Amino acid sequence: MNFDFKEEQLQFADALRRWVGRGYDFEKRRAIVRSDSGIDDRAWATLAELGMTALPVAEEHGGFGGSAVDMFVVMQELGRGLVVEPYLATMLGAEFLRLGGGHGELLAQVAGGELKLACALGERQSRHELNDIATRAEAHDAGWRLEGEKKAVLHGAAAGVLIVSARTGGGQRDAQGISLFALPADTPGITVTGYRTLDGMRAADVRLEGVLAPQASLIGKAGEGAAILEAAADYGAGLLCAEALGAMQALFDATLDYLKTRQQFGVPIGKFQGLQHRMADMYIHLEQARSMALLAAVRLAEGADDERRRVVSAAKYRVGQAARFIGQQAIQLHGGMGVTDELPASHYFKRLSMIELTLGDSDHHLARFASLPGFAREAA
Repeated sequence: MNFDFKEEQLQFADALRRWVGRGYDFEKRRAIVRSDSGIDDRAWATLAELGMTALPVAEEHGGFGGSAVDMFVVMQELGRGLVVEPYLATMLGAEFLRLGGGHGELLAQVAGGELKLACALGERQSRHELNDIATRAEAHDAGWRLEGEKKAVLHGAAAGVLIVSARTGGGQRDAQGISLFALPADTPGITVTGYRTLDGMRAADVRLEGVLAPQASLIGKAGEGAAILEAAADYGAGLLCAEALGAMQALFDATLDYLKTRQQFGVPIGKFQGLQHRMADMYIHLEQARSMALLAAVRLAEGADDERRRVVSAAKYRVGQAARFIGQQAIQLHGGMGVTDELPASHYFKRLSMIELTLGDSDHHLARFASLPGFAREAA
């Protein structure tokens, strides 16, 4: 297994890092977060020009056919720059379309940066169990009629098309009977209520009342969307691990710089041995998280289902634990400055906290890992 990045991947990372440093600095980000939309069309256009929106899309739809490892490089840099654009939401939506087959026109629009997507998966009662679906889709004429409500849809208000999970059969928590739909956000009956989240991102609640969807809006086959839902959610969790890694690295670097410049008793506080030990512990957590996040990206690229489930849950758990430790230590080492809005440290900590809660928190993934076949045998 080769963990070295290719030259093209490093070029992608370098291009993103230079753009963030030049045109998406901390003050620029704060202004975007406070704007009405919470995103910047010029920043999105730049991401498209750099090829980021085309990266995971197949070549037949105008993309580059990039793997999960390619996306790892991109998400790490976006995490380092605290970029708030709807990139994660759109790329996750594109993965749903890719797994379902068809919808090539939508994927082509994503590749060109013309279309943003959002994934309306969670509901009030579901928490991290994405198969807990109360939203219903019933056959109606030549298509479907949808009724229900989705909660905390990341960048739902910015999306042109929503990926919606609904139940066409089975019980509320059954694996069978789940269907997925690609619905234009302006479809009659869809109401989107946007709001700002803790980390400066945007989310929305989506209500579906008598929404009529054509047969062509179906992603995959009716009632057989559970496998696509699980695989896409794992893909998204892998991207979140990479983003968290970039944020943790930036937070670690900022904390180290602070210890070198903040003085107490006439010397930099970084000379105090107790603080050096805490930085060493942060570094260990960071490197362990890096190993697991990269392994998850490799397994996602290989596409083996059982190994994907095992490694993604292990990575999301380990990255979540590292994010909590590094975030808390960084805030404490910064002192009172660490929680102020003017300092990037507090924004990194908030974003890491939200990543922990997105697509399954640490407890959820630990339980999932333990429930997978072979765990009891290997643990014995």
